[in-house]
Amino acid sequence: CHPVPKPESRMDVCDLSPCPPRWKVTPSGPCSSSCGLGLAVQLVTCVQIHQGKEILLEERLCPVAEKPLTSVPCVIRMCSYEWSFSEWTECSTSCGNGIQTRQDFCLNLLTRKHVNPIFCRHFPKAIVVRGCSAGPCPEQALGTGSHGAELQTVTPAAHLTTAATAKEARYKDLGLPLSAVPALTQEQTKETRGGEEDTTRSVCGNLFLNATGVINMTGVESSDCTVAIGRPLGEEITVSVLESSLNCSAGEVVLFSGRMMWRTGCRKLPLSLINSRTNTLIVKQRALLPGNGVILQYNSRTATKKYYQDCDKQLFGPQGEIENPVQLPDQREEVVCRTFINVAPRHRIAIRTLSTDLGNESNHTHFNYVLVRDVSTMKTMVFRGKQQFFWQSTGSQAEIEFHE
Repeated sequence: CHPVPKPESRMDVCDLSPCPPRWKVTPSGPCSSSCGLGLAVQLVTCVQIHQGKEILLEERLCPVAEKPLTSVPCVIRMCSYEWSFSEWTECSTSCGNGIQTRQDFCLNLLTRKHVNPIFCRHFPKAIVVRGCSAGPCPEQALGTGSHGAELQTVTPAAHLTTAATAKEARYKDLGLPLSAVPALTQEQTKETRGGEEDTTRSVCGNLFLNATGVINMTGVESSDCTVAIGRPLGEEITVSVLESSLNCSAGEVVLFSGRMMWRTGCRKLPLSLINSRTNTLIVKQRALLPGNGVILQYNSRTATKKYYQDCDKQLFGPQGEIENPVQLPDQREEVVCRTFINVAPRHRIAIRTLSTDLGNESNHTHFNYVLVRDVSTMKTMVFRGKQQFFWQSTGSQAEIEFHE
């Protein structure tokens, strides 16, 4: 070190008092999953350093709020999943046209075990419902023109003829079983009865499409009552609770759910203001005691944020026709157009392909597909290329996406 001057030797005072207690983490176990997200166990102890040595202390001597987790997430490698299916069921009819169904499962390719369907939700899935034919019915073979027992009149009442007959005939032309024909809406029933109101129907199961209104859900006969509110895209719905007679201690509750929010509660409901943040909202009430329920007032207004694309469409039942692509002046090729379908909670949705034309790109079926999502279960199905399909929902809401 010459010729650098050497500093003077000196002795500093050392603090030999014990250090504060602290948490010590020691990995002690492997990841609980061989692939995907798992948990790894780690040993957490309270220690103190005293004169250079580590001493084990009782856990109460370390700060409780700072204690690390004893299990932490871990990922060794990504899992491989795919959809698997059961065998097709027999045709639903003994003669004429019917349907076949099969059950879908999400399969872990490494363990060959069924896992939660959420792991496969982003993967394409083949159809689970298809049409079938069990041969001509005896009446058809004799040339009587009858459609057999599967296609009897939808509504037996003699005065419900015009709309019911037209609806039945339309679905007969499509070759669908009677179970696929949706029931007449309250508006259609009113039309066929010459304008007479149907006062026997409860508020439960209805779809409200007005810009504002009051919904009285008290005194309903059913313990579970569901209503839906719908408005055009670009609007959002706000709901205030005017009155509530729910018995919270008995487990009575009301749930508000939309595409971008959900909220449940019972206490202090009259002070609540619920914003759907989109153009649809579902209200589910569970009242166990007779006469209990809530009275709601709803309003619609222009949405504060845009939650949809210009090519998106909104459909409210009971039937409609969807066509894609939608031609927009400034539409980019990568835009994925969606169609939102909402019907009354007491109804279900059926979607059937009428026509598909991919032009010169018909061979590239991997990039041309329709994705249908059942909103109530968040289960998605993918139909590729020129594949014809018939799809049914488990709830009253569905979404369709058109890719490529």
